[in-house]
Amino acid sequence: MSLKYIKAKKEDTDMLIEIYNASFYDDYIKYGECPAYGRTRESMEESIEKFPKLIIYCDDIPVGVISVVNRGEGEYYLGCLCVIPEYQGKGIGTQAFKYMLGYYTDWSKITLITPADKEENINFYTKKCGFKIDGTDMDGHVKVVHFLMERQIPSYRTD
Repeated sequence: MSLKYIKAKKEDTDMLIEIYNASFYDDYIKYGECPAYGRTRESMEESIEKFPKLIIYCDDIPVGVISVVNRGEGEYYLGCLCVIPEYQGKGIGTQAFKYMLGYYTDWSKITLITPADKEENINFYTKKCGFKIDGTDMDGHVKVVHFLMERQIPSYRTD
């Protein structure tokens, strides 16, 4: 299994919508809403501009997306890490997260949220990625869990 990550461009809009819809269909059915499901071309193009996305390819097949927002000063928000259902459970998400850590080398803090009743997501982020749970909240009518990962970046003094 060969993985590669390619930065999404506007020309990838339709492919991204397909990946998001396949990945988040169950959430849409379960909750009756899901911001990642059913995106319009216009909203996905806008999202590509504002929130850089890397398309995850497995053996040259697009199977997922990782989207990270740089909030400045080493803080990043993991807005999306998704893998289409038929490729889940193969370590692709774990490898994509590790790739992201190497891609954004200046990170000192990473945050994300996921629905509180998605036990597989909670286990993935805490056990496979090393996040700590940083509280819960309501997002509309869905209870969500906030995750936090922090590291100390050494500061080099020049005196």
